[in-house]
Amino acid sequence: MVAPPRHPSQAGLVPYESLIADNAPLPDRSSEGNAMAAIIYTGGTTGFPKGVMLSHDNLVLATVTFAMECPYEQDTIFLHVAPMFHLAALSSMFSYTSAGATHVVAPSFDPAHLQHDRVGEGQHDADGEDDDRLHRPLLQAVPTDVSSLRKMIYGAAPISEALLRRVMKSLPNVQLFQGYGQTEMSGGVVVLRPEFHAVEGPNARLLRAAGRASMAAEIRIVDDEMNEVPRGTVGEIVARGATVMLGYWNKPEQTRSAIVDGWLRSGDAGYMDEEGFVFIVDRLKDMIVSGGENVFSAEVENALARHPAVLECAVIGIPHAQWGESVHAELRLRDGFEVDEEALGIHCAELIAGYKRPRSFNFRTEPLPLSAAGKIIKNELRKPYWDGQARSIA
Repeated sequence: MVAPPRHPSQAGLVPYESLIADNAPLPDRSSEGNAMAAIIYTGGTTGFPKGVMLSHDNLVLATVTFAMECPYEQDTIFLHVAPMFHLAALSSMFSYTSAGATHVVAPSFDPAHLQHDRVGEGQHDADGEDDDRLHRPLLQAVPTDVSSLRKMIYGAAPISEALLRRVMKSLPNVQLFQGYGQTEMSGGVVVLRPEFHAVEGPNARLLRAAGRASMAAEIRIVDDEMNEVPRGTVGEIVARGATVMLGYWNKPEQTRSAIVDGWLRSGDAGYMDEEGFVFIVDRLKDMIVSGGENVFSAEVENALARHPAVLECAVIGIPHAQWGESVHAELRLRDGFEVDEEALGIHCAELIAGYKRPRSFNFRTEPLPLSAAGKIIKNELRKPYWDGQARSIA
């Protein structure tokens, strides 16, 4: 039999079967749960990527937790559009495989994937405004037939409330799950389940929440000395449990800094309410200190995203002689829309405090820079403004 011709995009690819045939099997380590199973690299959006060492126990418990927090049916067909080197994609791969579900792996998101009567669920892992790169084309597909879509999982950074409301209105029969976690936590450790996605009533306030601790983790909000802070107070999110990583590959000092008395320091700022819901306000390294006041970029981005002209945005701190840092917005407008700095300033004044409003804007024609995992690289955005200067938070 003559093998079919290979597509040009397959050049350099090695068949899976030949990899197995040409290599000896690795020793069976299934009984050594605490042995390292994988090294998965962080996104590198706030620094150089680090290799996260995860054990067999880490991954097994993360798989079981995913299955418990986001129940699925055996007839599910799971659409993967997140990079497969990303832990969010791997976690769903492990979990849905364990249930006997079917996987569809796509190089990028296309609403046409959801118009097939066999595609039951869709998954996308995105950061910040990158959520719009999934949901915008999906919303454009409505009211075409997406009746087979049952669940959507989103995460990696706070989604703008405006976008989330649009998705819920356009897809009222789709269950939405938000997951918060990190590679260092073996995936998600905080989940916002469908019943807490509401546009009105007492649960409407939870659209800004990341969710509550999963069955596999204990979550606290702490100060710089690792002391737990009162509910409603912003601090650093830390997690403890059997899904916490073994450490960073060949980086013992960074491992000791990240894991303190069994608690993994996330590097994320947030607070917890009286009901245990966690609200994320920013990456600590992205927090802007302007005139002695802390400004959380995610809050400003959420305000900007509510303007109908704004397609995507990122807020950073840039040098200021008097205030130390000034709030600056990098943004791209939707096709056919126009808006100036004054109008955006007035818009933000209705939503956030005056000291949080952007003092300068850069209107871009190109998309914001993204990492391979689809996260906005704020270090790259800051670089031209801080060239030759030291930033105290970085």
